[in-house]
Amino acid sequence: MKPFWIRTEGESLAQGDFLPACHVPLFGEDLGALGEDVGEIELGESDLIIVTQSCDLENDKVSLVALCPIHSLSEFEAKNPAYARKGAWETVRKGQQAGLHLLGSPTNPSENRKALVVDFGLIYSLPPPYVRRRARELGSRWRLDSPFLEHFSQALARYFMRVGLPSSIAPFK
Repeated sequence: MKPFWIRTEGESLAQGDFLPACHVPLFGEDLGALGEDVGEIELGESDLIIVTQSCDLENDKVSLVALCPIHSLSEFEAKNPAYARKGAWETVRKGQQAGLHLLGSPTNPSENRKALVVDFGLIYSLPPPYVRRRARELGSRWRLDSPFLEHFSQALARYFMRVGLPSSIAPFK
């Protein structure tokens, strides 16, 4: 089985870079109205994968880097118990669950329970200097390899280009 990931290091960033333990802002439900003092924003920690296009990162064309959370299946199931039921991950694997995408494990791609799940429904925007510094601090880290990177990018695009219709053509009988 071809590995999904390759090793990289340094502060160069690319779409598909896996960055564990990044600082992320935590917003409460009562964030406040425009013009209201919201006080201090808490920071949490999350494992993230870069979704910003590589060319935009390489050419410094973004003021913020877009990243999505990436979880082990067991972590995701702990927060979302419906995914612990039989057959739930198969629908995600087939691309039938909007907003979720499975990636093979960096270390054991043939074992499906070691897969990672990306949640496109939550996107963090972080400053490039912070993300570059975090990448450098990690030393050796994982980056999605081709063709898995292109498949990941396509899944992200499919999620955002969905169109809900108010009606459709009646079924053929």
